[in-house]
Parts: sequence; C-alpha cells; structure tokens
Amino acid sequence: MHQRQRGPVRGGAPGSSAPPENEPLSLVFSTEDEATDVAPGEPVTVAAEGGVLTEVTMLNPDGVEVDGELAEDGSGWTTAEPLGYGRTYTLSVAGEGDDGQERSEEITFTTVQPAQQTYVGFSPLPGETVGVGHPLAFYFSEGVPLEDKQAVEDSITITTDPEVEGAFYWFDDTRVHWRPEEYWEPGTKISIDADIYGRHFGNGVYGKESRTSELTIGDSFVAHADGSTYQLTVEINGEVVKKFPMSLGKPDFRSWDGVHVVTEKHADYLMDSSTYGLPLDQGGYQTQVKWATRIANNGEFVHAAPWSVPQQGKEHVSHGCINLSMENAKWFYDNVKRGDVVLITDSGGRELPGDGGRGGFNDWQIPWEEWLTGGVRAG
Repeated sequence: MHQRQRGPVRGGAPGSSAPPENEPLSLVFSTEDEATDVAPGEPVTVAAEGGVLTEVTMLNPDGVEVDGELAEDGSGWTTAEPLGYGRTYTLSVAGEGDDGQERSEEITFTTVQPAQQTYVGFSPLPGETVGVGHPLAFYFSEGVPLEDKQAVEDSITITTDPEVEGAFYWFDDTRVHWRPEEYWEPGTKISIDADIYGRHFGNGVYGKESRTSELTIGDSFVAHADGSTYQLTVEINGEVVKKFPMSLGKPDFRSWDGVHVVTEKHADYLMDSSTYGLPLDQGGYQTQVKWATRIANNGEFVHAAPWSVPQQGKEHVSHGCINLSMENAKWFYDNVKRGDVVLITDSGGRELPGDGGRGGFNDWQIPWEEWLTGGVRAG
C-alpha cells in the first residue's frame, strides 16, 4: 500500500541557543537486499531509527501494490497480506530523520520456492459438535518430516470459551493433538486458526494453506463398562440415564481397560478380525453386525450381538468388543456421538495404550504430567 506520513517537527528545547545534534535516519529492513529465501508467511517490515517513515511502496512481480500498515507515529511499516511462493518483490521506502534530512532506499528480494509443502487436516471437522473426550487433532501430510515442532505449535492458535488451559502432544512427525487436563466442559466453544501458510517447519518443508475452524462441545456422555458387574452404565451430564447388561472380551480376547473415545458409527458393519491382525485360519472371524460404534482403533466397538444375549450381564464371551442386545445397542448408537467417552474397567485385559494410531483418540490414557512433555518433539 502506498502510504505517506509526516513525523512531528523536532527542534531544540524552549530557550535554547541551538538545537541538539541528531543522528541521521536509519532504515532497518527485516530482510536483506537480493535475499532469495524469504518465508512468504512471515511479515516483511521496515523500521525507522532516528526519524519517521514518510512513504512506503511494495510491488509484486506484476507491478501490483502489496497491502501494508504504517505505524501511526511513522516508526515502522509491515506487510498486511501473505506473499506468494517463489516471487520477487520491490520495496521502496522514504523517510525523514530527526536531523531534518530526507532519505530513501529500495530493495528487492525473492520468496523461497519450497522443496516440499505440507497440508494440515483437522479432527473434529469444522462445524462439528463433539463429545467431552474429543481432543483437537492436527494431521500433516504423510511422510513429511517436521523438524521444528515448536514452529508448528506457534502457528496454531486455539481459543476457547470458557477459557481452558491445554497443551500439544506429538505422537509422530505428522500428528499432534491438543487437549485440556480434564474432559471438556459441555457447551465449550472452540476456535482454531492454523496459520501455517508460508511458514518454515524445517528441512525445507513449508505450510501449504492456512485453515480455520469453529467447534462446539456437546452434552457430556460417559459410558462405564464395568467388567466386574457385567453392566454398561451411561451418564449424560452427570446423571445416570441407562444401565445395560453387557459382555466384554472372553479370556483369550480380553477387552482393553482404560478411557476409550468414540470415533465413528455404522448402522451395519462387517467385523473382520484380519484387519486387526487375527487371520481367519488362526481363530479369526468375519461377522456382520448392527449398530456398531467404534471406540478405539484396535478393533473395539460397542455393537449389537443378539447371539450373546443369554450371556450378557453374566459372562464375558466377545472377541474384545462390548456386546449389547439389539435394542440396547440401537439406543446407544442413536444417542452417542463422536468424542463421547467409554470407560472400560476390570475387563481382565491390558491397559489401553496412549497412542491410538492415526484417527484414534486414546489421549486420556496419557497422564497430564507426561502430556506436558510434548511427546515426540525431536525430528
């Protein structure tokens, strides 16, 4: 933007015989003349030392002015729009020093042409209403190393109402989650600004496109599958609304104890053990089921199992899932949402691992003190 501003008149103190001596104007640029590796997502700035800026013009390769903002006191100027990749810009600056002398300078520079660019995906999706257990998950392009993880975190702004403290945790070089210490408060509004465009994340990788998102945390839905009582108890906003007889995993296929988070639902679903590492010829199965709610990426679902109704409430006979009657599974399916919590205790099985894999949300299995370490931060 072509901008002109005169600084205040500077002179000697009243009654003095001569004005004080002033240093000449110095123009300080954020980038050097003829630089070829300027990150387009970072603002280009000019500062006036010993005077004020009076005119600043920045042109792109097509001769079009780039938007900029001049400080009210003329002390500096900064770009107000992102620049393009691999483009050459001309920045012309004029100013007036405290000594009354005018000065002008022009530089040219070229923004970097990245070796790689990375996208960022969100979960939950923009506009979703999710449960109190859903972390904020950010997925960067497959196979792109992110050496400077702090730069990524600095580019993502998360605002919540009510305000809540949270932290990032890296599971690998392309996957980072953010969550509070405890479950979200129902009704929380979340705004995300992933300002990654033009930012360098190490090893020649730059952000491809910035994204924003608005989310809502819905009612608290927490289901407790107690292996010692063979009951699934559902609480909504802290009140018990349902108790269902259930069956967990039998001795050779114990369910996993711990905090599970709902990731997806299917009215009809083929349960195929081979997708979880158990081939058919080694005791595996392929079974079509109704009202299947996935609660972990290890193959655990809540689903209808009419064949085990006589054992539900008395015996654990599943392959690790939570078996319910057709009617009870349908109620669960109709009322549960992504991000709701299913806590399994006393199953006789192992503890659910903290890393649920890409698309899984076992985050609450990681103690807060460990979460605050930031996870896999080294490249």
